[in-house]
Amino acid sequence: MESFEYRPEPRVVFGRGALDRLGELAKELGFERTVLTADSGLLATSHVDRALGVLSRAGIEVFVFSDFAENPDTDMVERGRAFAASKNIDSLIGFGGGSSMDCAKAVNFVLTNGGVISDYVGFAKNKEPLLPMIGVPTTSGTGSEAQSYALISDAKTHVKMACSDLTSRFRLALLDPELTVSQPTAVTAITGYDALAHAVETAVTTKRNAMSDLYSREAFRLLNGNYARVLEEPEDLEARSAMQLGAFYAGVAIENSMLGATHACANPLTQRYGTAHGRAIAMCLPSVVRFNTDRVAQDYAALHQDGASLASRLEELAELGGLPRRLRDDGIPEEDLPSLARAATKQWTGNFNPRPFDEAAALEIYRCAY
Repeated sequence: MESFEYRPEPRVVFGRGALDRLGELAKELGFERTVLTADSGLLATSHVDRALGVLSRAGIEVFVFSDFAENPDTDMVERGRAFAASKNIDSLIGFGGGSSMDCAKAVNFVLTNGGVISDYVGFAKNKEPLLPMIGVPTTSGTGSEAQSYALISDAKTHVKMACSDLTSRFRLALLDPELTVSQPTAVTAITGYDALAHAVETAVTTKRNAMSDLYSREAFRLLNGNYARVLEEPEDLEARSAMQLGAFYAGVAIENSMLGATHACANPLTQRYGTAHGRAIAMCLPSVVRFNTDRVAQDYAALHQDGASLASRLEELAELGGLPRRLRDDGIPEEDLPSLARAATKQWTGNFNPRPFDEAAALEIYRCAY
């Protein structure tokens, strides 16, 4: 068994109604003046007002930043930095989906250390520690609340950059499944499938270890067993709870295992065509499983019988979620596949795929997915 190091953070508070503890928990961490990042769609729900009320009653002054969108980019991060710098804050709260939480982390990097977010691509490029943060997910998808990485797109090239440091991890992840009930079915489908991909990919990467395996397998068990249920019965809080915990476990697995060829192939689709991340993942994941099966058959079997049945199950779940199964179903031109393959090889997650991932491999996967 290979050696590894595991640093168990963040602290996790999980349960229905857990949002009511946000003020108390933030106070424990010394929050007095905080920026809460929440996208404009979330502002239209009652969740943000509820959070603001809980924080206010705890005596915490809160400033809401919402001038960002899905897949936050470098320009949005700079707007967030300027906003936070004017408020003399001591903390941040990422409230919402992965975009909200990644935005909070990225703003924290440039607020505390200066420069622009591209200065922090990679690991531990900052000299000063980041301000303490709390992550409150309202979707069951990215698992950003469990990770140190902030994923930010370059506003000009749309290339995603990953920035990380031990101090960019949330001090606390507050998981309240009630917050996920109000999301549209399409969001449940897309984010849930992304979480499934995280569980599948982390289970077989070259960086996986005995600890990440525990999280990958339990994440897949929870997500696979409840994905259809939350689509059929959106008010089922037991299923919502399982999905949210599964997404968090998959996020922990990413932090310790990384991702693979699926995300490497999916990201160019988002960059070039604006394809929603979960849709891009759904079109690529089964083909990557088939591509990898000869190399990691036993690891796939630990998730779901064998590689062939796992790929078929993933296609079945994509269909249940109303997600495209083939690149051609989403209007991707076949003549673009070679250039997409070149772009995929530049994605860093491909380096951790269990089967060597080069341009020929990427093209094989895209053609299988077409």
